[in-house]
Amino acid sequence: MNVEEVSYLSIASLLILIIPVLVINRKLRIGLNKEIFYALARMVIQLSLVGLFLQSIFRLNNPFLNLAYLLFMIMVASFSAARSCSFQLFKLFIPLFLAFILPNVIVLLFFNAFVISLDHLFNARYMITIGGMLLGNCLNGNIISVNRFYQAIKQNKNEYYYSLSLSTNKTEALRPYFKDAVLASINPTIASIETIGLVALPGMMTGQILGGVLPLTAIKYQIAIMIAILIARYFSAILAIIFTSFQAFDENDVLIF
Repeated sequence: MNVEEVSYLSIASLLILIIPVLVINRKLRIGLNKEIFYALARMVIQLSLVGLFLQSIFRLNNPFLNLAYLLFMIMVASFSAARSCSFQLFKLFIPLFLAFILPNVIVLLFFNAFVISLDHLFNARYMITIGGMLLGNCLNGNIISVNRFYQAIKQNKNEYYYSLSLSTNKTEALRPYFKDAVLASINPTIASIETIGLVALPGMMTGQILGGVLPLTAIKYQIAIMIAILIARYFSAILAIIFTSFQAFDENDVLIF
């Protein structure tokens, strides 16, 4: 497969198109220029280091090293989710970690074993790339679901306490907020699935086509990965709410966050 090489100079040439953005921000006094420079610099450094690291991992292709890197990715996702949810970081780290690792590892191993039929389930090229796509989507979904769930309870705390006072157990009292949080988490993925190929070509499919893979082959991979993302995100969002709720309420079912 022949892939057109992208030079560092050609990538740098894109910065020319950033100049109008910076000028407009300055004229309108939109304080984004520092954030843009910081974000671009951080992206370049992070991706460069990750690229070098992944080249070494792919070359070694050690199953234990590959699994260790996947666990590291899950830990980072858990840390990021807890921080983004503005909760007690270390108190919710383990519940969120479990909410990430259980559905993602199960879906990933099923995908590698039965969808693409790998001889080595822990092959770095598939485990890390597909695992990263699943985790990225679950991270966004978990942040939405957990934030929506607890914010809804706080905003409707009188209604929640009234439900409890009617001898309704906590599960029944929380059901409306649970349902709303799961819907908020999963609806963006469903909308993406409904419009995929019509509004935009997804990144995985585009990358494979640019890499020389036949479009129909790329489409089959994209269909498979979107189904996997839907399943992993759905169960991860549910588990994130369930596991964090063990820490979020006291013995009287009062929200303590």
